[in-house]
Amino acid sequence: MPENPLLALLHTFEKVSSSIQTNLSNFMGQLHHPTSTTVKPLFSVSSSSRVNPSSIESTNAQPEDIIIKGKSSPVTKEDLGRATWTFLHTLAAQYPDNPTRQQKKDVKELMSILSRMYPCKECADHFQEILRANPVQAGSHSEFSQWLCYVHNVVNRSLGKLVFPCERVDARWGKLECEHRACDVLGSTVNLLDKPH
Repeated sequence: MPENPLLALLHTFEKVSSSIQTNLSNFMGQLHHPTSTTVKPLFSVSSSSRVNPSSIESTNAQPEDIIIKGKSSPVTKEDLGRATWTFLHTLAAQYPDNPTRQQKKDVKELMSILSRMYPCKECADHFQEILRANPVQAGSHSEFSQWLCYVHNVVNRSLGKLVFPCERVDARWGKLECEHRACDVLGSTVNLLDKPH
Protein backbone atom coordinates (compact mmCIF):
# COMPACT_ATOMS: atom_id res chain seq x y z
CA MET A 1 0.00 0.00 0.00
CA PRO A 2 1.41 3.45 -0.89
CA GLU A 3 2.59 5.67 1.95
CA ASN A 4 0.03 8.21 3.16
CA PRO A 5 1.40 11.58 1.91
CA LEU A 6 -0.11 13.39 4.91
CA LEU A 7 1.90 11.22 7.29
CA ALA A 8 5.10 11.91 5.37
CA LEU A 9 4.36 15.65 5.55
CA LEU A 10 3.67 15.46 9.28
CA HIS A 11 6.89 13.51 9.84
CA THR A 12 8.80 16.23 8.01
CA PHE A 13 6.99 18.94 9.98
CA GLU A 14 7.85 17.22 13.25
CA LYS A 15 11.54 17.13 12.24
CA VAL A 16 11.45 20.83 11.26
CA SER A 17 9.65 21.68 14.49
CA SER A 18 12.28 19.84 16.51
CA SER A 19 15.04 21.63 14.60
CA ILE A 20 13.39 25.01 15.27
CA GLN A 21 13.07 24.16 18.97
CA THR A 22 16.75 23.20 19.09
CA ASN A 23 17.88 26.33 17.26
CA LEU A 24 15.63 28.57 19.33
CA SER A 25 17.03 27.04 22.51
CA ASN A 26 20.53 27.70 21.24
CA PHE A 27 19.55 31.21 20.14
CA MET A 28 18.14 31.94 23.57
CA GLY A 29 21.33 30.71 25.23
CA GLN A 30 19.82 27.60 26.76
CA LEU A 31 21.04 24.05 26.43
CA HIS A 32 18.88 21.64 24.46
CA HIS A 33 18.29 18.30 26.12
CA PRO A 34 16.86 15.79 23.63
CA THR A 35 15.79 13.52 26.47
CA SER A 36 13.97 16.28 28.33
CA THR A 37 10.29 15.66 28.97
CA THR A 38 9.47 19.33 29.53
CA VAL A 39 9.05 20.14 25.82
CA LYS A 40 5.71 18.84 24.61
CA PRO A 41 5.21 18.21 20.91
CA LEU A 42 2.91 20.44 18.90
CA PHE A 43 1.10 17.38 17.63
CA SER A 44 1.12 13.61 17.73
CA VAL A 45 -0.15 11.04 15.32
CA SER A 46 -2.12 8.38 17.11
CA SER A 47 -5.58 6.94 17.46
CA SER A 48 -5.14 6.15 21.15
CA SER A 49 -1.57 6.76 22.31
CA ARG A 50 1.52 8.68 21.25
CA VAL A 51 3.33 7.15 18.29
CA ASN A 52 7.10 7.17 18.03
CA PRO A 53 7.91 9.80 15.36
CA SER A 54 10.41 7.45 13.72
CA SER A 55 7.62 4.97 13.00
CA ILE A 56 5.06 7.49 11.80
CA GLU A 57 5.17 6.22 8.20
CA SER A 58 4.20 2.73 9.29
CA THR A 59 1.08 3.75 11.22
CA ASN A 60 -2.42 3.52 9.87
CA ALA A 61 -3.28 6.94 11.27
CA GLN A 62 -5.80 8.95 9.35
CA PRO A 63 -6.24 12.75 9.33
CA GLU A 64 -8.92 12.49 11.99
CA ASP A 65 -6.38 10.76 14.28
CA ILE A 66 -4.02 13.73 14.39
CA ILE A 67 -4.18 15.42 17.77
CA ILE A 68 -3.31 19.12 17.84
CA LYS A 69 -3.55 21.02 21.12
CA GLY A 70 -6.46 18.86 22.24
CA LYS A 71 -8.30 19.12 18.92
CA SER A 72 -8.90 16.06 16.80
CA SER A 73 -8.70 17.80 13.43
CA PRO A 74 -5.85 18.97 11.22
CA VAL A 75 -4.38 22.41 11.73
CA THR A 76 -6.02 25.05 9.59
CA LYS A 77 -4.06 27.74 7.79
CA GLU A 78 -5.49 30.21 10.32
CA ASP A 79 -4.36 28.06 13.30
CA LEU A 80 -0.87 27.82 11.83
CA GLY A 81 -0.75 31.57 11.20
CA ARG A 82 -1.85 32.46 14.74
CA ALA A 83 0.70 30.04 16.23
CA THR A 84 3.47 31.41 14.01
CA TRP A 85 2.73 35.04 14.86
CA THR A 86 2.55 34.16 18.57
CA PHE A 87 5.97 32.52 18.34
CA LEU A 88 7.50 35.41 16.36
CA HIS A 89 6.10 38.18 18.57
CA THR A 90 7.19 36.29 21.69
CA LEU A 91 10.67 35.93 20.22
CA ALA A 92 10.72 39.66 19.44
CA ALA A 93 9.62 40.45 23.01
CA GLN A 94 12.63 38.51 24.33
CA TYR A 95 15.03 39.94 21.75
CA PRO A 96 17.77 42.00 23.46
CA ASP A 97 18.19 45.77 23.30
CA ASN A 98 21.80 45.28 22.17
CA PRO A 99 21.91 42.01 20.21
CA THR A 100 25.18 40.40 19.24
CA ARG A 101 26.17 40.13 15.59
CA GLN A 102 25.29 36.42 15.75
CA GLN A 103 21.81 37.12 17.18
CA LYS A 104 21.12 39.59 14.37
CA LYS A 105 22.30 37.05 11.82
CA ASP A 106 20.23 34.26 13.42
CA VAL A 107 16.98 36.21 13.49
CA LYS A 108 17.42 37.24 9.85
CA GLU A 109 18.18 33.65 8.92
CA LEU A 110 15.10 32.45 10.82
CA MET A 111 12.88 34.81 8.81
CA SER A 112 14.52 33.64 5.60
CA ILE A 113 14.02 29.98 6.52
CA LEU A 114 10.37 30.61 7.40
CA SER A 115 9.85 32.23 4.01
CA ARG A 116 11.16 29.07 2.32
CA MET A 117 9.98 26.26 4.62
CA TYR A 118 6.61 27.51 5.88
CA PRO A 119 4.06 24.70 5.51
CA CYS A 120 1.63 26.95 3.55
CA LYS A 121 3.28 27.60 0.16
CA GLU A 122 1.05 30.58 -0.64
CA CYS A 123 1.92 32.12 2.74
CA ALA A 124 5.63 31.38 2.30
CA ASP A 125 5.67 33.00 -1.14
CA HIS A 126 3.86 36.06 0.22
CA PHE A 127 6.32 36.30 3.13
CA GLN A 128 9.24 36.15 0.66
CA GLU A 129 7.74 39.14 -1.18
CA ILE A 130 7.29 41.01 2.10
CA LEU A 131 10.92 40.33 3.10
CA ARG A 132 12.20 41.59 -0.27
CA ALA A 133 10.25 44.82 0.16
CA ASN A 134 10.95 45.11 3.92
CA PRO A 135 14.29 43.56 4.94
CA VAL A 136 14.51 42.37 8.54
CA GLN A 137 15.38 45.15 10.99
CA ALA A 138 17.02 43.55 14.00
CA GLY A 139 19.40 46.12 15.47
CA SER A 140 17.59 46.22 18.82
CA HIS A 141 14.56 44.88 20.66
CA SER A 142 12.50 47.93 19.69
CA GLU A 143 13.58 47.86 16.05
CA PHE A 144 12.83 44.14 15.64
CA SER A 145 9.49 44.33 17.50
CA GLN A 146 8.35 47.30 15.40
CA TRP A 147 9.52 45.69 12.15
CA LEU A 148 7.67 42.47 13.00
CA CYS A 149 4.52 44.39 13.88
CA TYR A 150 4.76 46.27 10.59
CA VAL A 151 5.12 43.09 8.49
CA HIS A 152 2.35 41.39 10.47
CA ASN A 153 0.13 44.33 9.54
CA VAL A 154 1.15 43.95 5.87
CA VAL A 155 -0.14 40.38 6.06
CA ASN A 156 -3.29 41.47 7.93
CA ARG A 157 -4.08 44.09 5.27
CA SER A 158 -3.66 41.51 2.51
CA LEU A 159 -6.18 39.28 4.32
CA GLY A 160 -8.65 42.12 4.90
CA LYS A 161 -8.04 42.05 8.65
CA LEU A 162 -7.67 44.97 11.03
CA VAL A 163 -4.16 46.26 11.62
CA PHE A 164 -2.58 46.35 15.06
CA PRO A 165 -1.32 49.69 16.45
CA CYS A 166 2.44 49.07 16.61
CA GLU A 167 2.93 51.60 19.42
CA ARG A 168 1.16 49.02 21.62
CA VAL A 169 3.26 46.02 20.58
CA ASP A 170 5.18 45.82 23.89
CA ALA A 171 1.95 45.97 25.87
CA ARG A 172 0.47 43.12 23.81
CA TRP A 173 3.61 40.99 23.44
CA GLY A 174 5.57 41.80 26.60
CA LYS A 175 8.46 39.76 27.90
CA LEU A 176 7.71 36.33 29.29
CA GLU A 177 7.59 36.19 33.06
CA CYS A 178 10.47 33.93 34.05
CA GLU A 179 12.51 33.66 37.22
CA HIS A 180 16.08 34.91 37.20
CA ARG A 181 15.89 36.13 33.59
CA ALA A 182 15.70 32.52 32.37
CA CYS A 183 13.71 33.65 29.30
CA ASP A 184 16.17 36.34 28.25
CA VAL A 185 18.00 35.72 25.02
CA LEU A 186 21.14 36.71 26.89
CA GLY A 187 20.30 34.57 29.95
CA SER A 188 22.86 32.29 31.57
CA THR A 189 22.80 28.57 30.81
CA VAL A 190 24.83 27.68 33.91
CA ASN A 191 22.17 28.88 36.35
CA LEU A 192 19.50 26.87 34.52
CA LEU A 193 21.39 23.65 35.10
CA ASP A 194 22.41 24.35 38.71
CA LYS A 195 18.95 25.45 39.83
CA PRO A 196 17.12 22.91 42.06
CA HIS A 197 13.76 21.74 40.73
